[in-house]
Amino acid sequence: MAVAVGDQAPDFDLPSSTGGTVKLSDLRGKENVVLVFYPFTFTGVCRGELCELRDDLRSFESAGVQVLAVSCDSVHAQRKWAEEEGFGFPVLSDFWPHGAASQAYGVFNEQLGCANRHTFVIDKSGTVVATFASADLRTPRQKEEYQAALSLLAA
Repeated sequence: MAVAVGDQAPDFDLPSSTGGTVKLSDLRGKENVVLVFYPFTFTGVCRGELCELRDDLRSFESAGVQVLAVSCDSVHAQRKWAEEEGFGFPVLSDFWPHGAASQAYGVFNEQLGCANRHTFVIDKSGTVVATFASADLRTPRQKEEYQAALSLLAA
C-alpha cells in the first residue's frame, strides 16, 4: 500500500545524478519536496514527464519546492540522462538495495522491478500533503495534478 496523505514521508539516502547523495530528512524544515517516482530512464513517457518538470521548474522553485525524481536505474544511467536532458533537479538512483525507497513508499512494481509512476508532495515538516499516480506505466501524469498539489503547500 502506498504512503498516504497525512503520513510522514519515509526517509531515504539515495545517490544523485548531481553527485553525492540526497537524504530526504536533510530537507525537513527547509524545503517542500515533490518526489516523482518513474519507471525507467531513457524511455519516452518518462522523458516527456521529466522534461515537462524541467521546463516548468520555476513554478516549483517559486513555491519553495525541491523536485526529486527517482527510478531504480543505476546512478551512472541517471547522471548520463540528466546531463543529456538538462534536468535542473536531482535524479536519484534507487538501484541498490534494488527499489528500497520505492518499496518504502509502496510504489515498487515487483513484476517489472521498477517504480510505478507515482508522485508524493511533502511539506517542510515531512508530512505527505498530496499524492497522485498515473493509471498505468504508459500514461503520463498531468501538469494540472502538480499545480493542484502545489496549492496545498503553505508558503
